[in-house]
Amino acid sequence: MSSSESTSTDTSTSTSTDTSTGAVEVAVDAAREAATRAGGAGIPRERPESPKAPVRTGPVTMAKALNAALADAMTAEAGVVMFGEDVGTLGGVFRITDGLAERFGTGRCFDTPLAESGIAGMAVGMAINGMRPVIEMQFDAFAYPAFEQIASHIAKMRNRTGGRMALPIVIRIPYSGGIGGVEHHCDSSEAYYAHTPGLKVVTPATVADAYLLLRAAIDSDDPVVFMEPKKLYFAKDPVDLDALREKYESEHDAGRPGPGDGSGIAGGRDPRAALESGGAAVARQGTDATLVAYGPSVPTALAAAEAAQAEGRSLEVVDVRTIVPFDDATVAASVRRTGRVVVISEETGFGSVAGEIAARLQERCFHSLAAPVLRVTGFDVPYPAPKLEQYFLPSVDRILDAVDDLQWED
Repeated sequence: MSSSESTSTDTSTSTSTDTSTGAVEVAVDAAREAATRAGGAGIPRERPESPKAPVRTGPVTMAKALNAALADAMTAEAGVVMFGEDVGTLGGVFRITDGLAERFGTGRCFDTPLAESGIAGMAVGMAINGMRPVIEMQFDAFAYPAFEQIASHIAKMRNRTGGRMALPIVIRIPYSGGIGGVEHHCDSSEAYYAHTPGLKVVTPATVADAYLLLRAAIDSDDPVVFMEPKKLYFAKDPVDLDALREKYESEHDAGRPGPGDGSGIAGGRDPRAALESGGAAVARQGTDATLVAYGPSVPTALAAAEAAQAEGRSLEVVDVRTIVPFDDATVAASVRRTGRVVVISEETGFGSVAGEIAARLQERCFHSLAAPVLRVTGFDVPYPAPKLEQYFLPSVDRILDAVDDLQWED
């Protein structure tokens, strides 16, 4: 059992997205930790706007998009409930659930005891009885006490019952580093869930994808581990949430995806289809090499591609979006076009999702590769102290060094 901690967040700090390059400038100061009882981060000094009214077009944070997705899903279906540690009155340590308890009542958005295993176990009972629980694990490593419930029951129930019993549970996990946090607050734990058959594992890198993928995850009849990059919570994109809501719900009512417009999952593809067969998309086109990334590593990959352009190299960036199911077709097609690839993730490298992606590409694209598949990941050590995390996380320089090692012919 882990202790509940609050996080100091200065929401007056803003971030921006360079739409010409896709590079995201993350407001790290927005999630800096304060001196709290367990070294975590304290309570934000300001509460972001609650989506009591439609959100208008303009710069929107990923936090607000996730909040709007939860509110819209709870409006659309009475069986959707949101619970976890400090998600009710406080609105979550990152304010993702801000205003939901007030709007929908404490019967549908409520706080739980500090017992992650109990949170997950209660979600199983609710899902068996026809509800669609969304649960929040306060930080990535706080979810470990719940792993037995997730791996032994949530992931296996549908198979155990011969497909007769679905478990429509969404497990929201703020994860990864870049916020100046300490261990137990910055783990990239995606490999544990990706290795567990029966779970879908999703991580958005953009504001629009955060909204669309979370709506699709809540609508899914399978359990989804929804991994939210903490350092991107306060990154902004010019997104019209009203338009996203209308598009998603009209397609849901029609039972089919609408025409792609390039703004959503896989270039406009229906996000529900992405959760069934994979939803990777090309975030930036290039010709010389492919950078494969997901979640918090996508902005870094885009920044590296921009820097490489100044050096005369054209790098394509593929955003994986859905780790499970993995979109082999989209990722492999990019690698076959460029002939070289670097896989990027913040997790430790040994036994990682990045290693699995590298193996799949080596198997599927062997005759198209001009150089071995390379990886840039975190190092095989526990997450370091805040002053050292810049050396642990993949950086533009580390990515460009890997690109230089792709056996170029002078």
